[in-house]
Amino acid sequence: MDLVVPGGMGGQEAVKRLLELNPEAKVVVSSGYSNDPVMAHFHQYGFCDAVAKPYKNDELRQVIARAIKRLSAPRPVCSGVVRTKTG
Repeated sequence: MDLVVPGGMGGQEAVKRLLELNPEAKVVVSSGYSNDPVMAHFHQYGFCDAVAKPYKNDELRQVIARAIKRLSAPRPVCSGVVRTKTG
């Protein structure tokens, strides 16, 4: 899921809504803004993994493979809790 969508809903808001619908959803964030705090601390925002743009097919494949592995884990690896940073 792209973190920044000009004129649209970005990944941070979208993952929050997805997790409200399905708390066990496994969502990967992607962005060209690698210095964004969401990319550095993706678990704190409800994402299971992150991949920085531009990425190669193999990098994306590895991230997706990790997310799929988490789907078959006996306990959810992603908490599904979306936390916002407080000042």
